[in-house]
Amino acid sequence: MTKPTYIAALARPLATRLKELNFTSDAIREHLGPELTRALHRGEPAAVRWGASGDSDLDILIRLFLIRDPAPKADFERVLGNELAEALLSAAINPDEPLGDDNHVCGRCVDQEYRVRLDIRPHIINGHDRLIFSDADAAMVAGHVPGPDHVLGVGAASLSLLRSTPTSEVDSVLDLGTGSGVQALGQWTNAQHITATDIHPRALALARATFAAADTPPDLEILSGPWFEPVQHRTFERILANPPFVVGLPEVGHIYRDSGLNLDEASRLVVSQAPKHLREGGTAHLLAAWIHTDEPWRQRVASWIPDHGVDAWILQRDIADPAHYVGTWLRDESLDPRTGESDVRTQSWLEHFHNSEVRGIGFGYVALKRLADDEPSRVLAEELPQSFTDELGPEIEEYFLRSEWLSTHDPLDATYQLRPGLALEEIFMANPPSSEFDPEHMGFGETLLRITRTEGPRFSHEIDRPLKDILSAMHPQGLPLRDIVSMYCLSHKADEDAVADQVRAAATDLLRHGMIIPAELLEG
Repeated sequence: MTKPTYIAALARPLATRLKELNFTSDAIREHLGPELTRALHRGEPAAVRWGASGDSDLDILIRLFLIRDPAPKADFERVLGNELAEALLSAAINPDEPLGDDNHVCGRCVDQEYRVRLDIRPHIINGHDRLIFSDADAAMVAGHVPGPDHVLGVGAASLSLLRSTPTSEVDSVLDLGTGSGVQALGQWTNAQHITATDIHPRALALARATFAAADTPPDLEILSGPWFEPVQHRTFERILANPPFVVGLPEVGHIYRDSGLNLDEASRLVVSQAPKHLREGGTAHLLAAWIHTDEPWRQRVASWIPDHGVDAWILQRDIADPAHYVGTWLRDESLDPRTGESDVRTQSWLEHFHNSEVRGIGFGYVALKRLADDEPSRVLAEELPQSFTDELGPEIEEYFLRSEWLSTHDPLDATYQLRPGLALEEIFMANPPSSEFDPEHMGFGETLLRITRTEGPRFSHEIDRPLKDILSAMHPQGLPLRDIVSMYCLSHKADEDAVADQVRAAATDLLRHGMIIPAELLEG
């Protein structure tokens, strides 16, 4: 029997051919137009099929690879050429799996037609058009339900982690649980060496295809094993992890999302162990989930951080009640909430939450920086509910600079610059209604002052008028904050010690959120 060709060996020639045919994210978006591109993202194949019903090469490629319509061999040969089409139609996914139907890239349908089983499509990853190989979800083909071995492609969580991870140059990167290789691609052009690990053989096979399709690869190694086991006693300059963080029972239904650990133990494991594998000054960028119980969530997640050697910024992006959380993840596996199976699963999951006193489930980012072993850890856990569009990665790098500065300076001793684009709002509040007619209490009275960043994560703080006046006097070549406070207190006959303490606390909060910038950091 002829030895089968595996998709990783075909990935580079396939990527080259698809690029020649302009099968790129931008070209597909332009070809379909904005309305049908949105339909593609919503998983509405009929609308996309109508928009790609022509006979151009790009129309055929959209139908073959994005909608995954069955097509005769001649369609594959027309766009890919005879040799590459023949190899693709007979290729297998994973050399470690038997050559059953599930291990073939394409499946034979009726009337000698073939359907692509995988999701093979271009995505813009940190400004570069990349071809990602993953298992197909249920969006485009009726009756298709992703199985337990499903390998996720570019989902909302992976995009979220990409946007929260810095892309500055580093020597070494660990992509823990690489899946289809998305996070590693995000570091492709800025890392000298990338180590990608996963416990799932199918994920590693598809990651190899994703990596093979990318040009100008860094020094790359792919390792098999659970959690940090493949990299014992090794350290890295940057660690990325989108782990199987779904909070639930200690069982594995789908490898990409279920850890087999109870509740939020998977997140605790990654957050607590990542610092051991960071070089001093290195950073980790993780997605995580945590339960809300009678114990404050900030205290719970902060307890996962070692007492020494770590600067941690924990950002809760969202919180779901148990019923909503369970329903979301059952729909994620294409389970109809009206079926008996869904009823049994829901009851079991919610009962486990009830017995564990889970009131809600939080989700967000955990950013860690490795400090010296003897340096006390610094932990800030806060909510990040506001809407913003700028990438979070640069903000996280800047946050660690601000945090380091704060650890060695008294905020009152520095000069500052207000962040460019910082906005001041004065909000007039309507007076409460009165039972009697009183012109002096009609309309608007009490005011509220608020400063807001107009870029980055758009942090916002309410301030009072004394602090507004003090902030207005800041200049990087001006007086230190302590002297500004003294002048303010002298002119307003205020208690200087009390005001100084209040301003120190306020400046610390504003500095953590990048609203005021020490002159020293401007120079750096």
